[in-house]
Amino acid sequence: MLEAQKRERDHVLRAVLKAKGLMPLLMKQRNGDRWTTGERQELKEQLNALSQISPYLVALAVPGSMLMLPVLAWWLDRRRGRR
Repeated sequence: MLEAQKRERDHVLRAVLKAKGLMPLLMKQRNGDRWTTGERQELKEQLNALSQISPYLVALAVPGSMLMLPVLAWWLDRRRGRR
């Protein structure tokens, strides 16, 4: 079990390190500059790396999120019925 935990920890660490420098690259478009072809490729790679660890990020960012999921589904369904 410790080996599996170490493997997953290393996987998350590699993905986070791969996405280093993402914010300056994203802000380039907002600041009025254009992305080059190489920057677009780098952006795709970084977002792909982050998408692979998104289940870990959700579990860490929202405490109790798995417990709140049925409540959220009920709330969204209830709102749709009124419209």
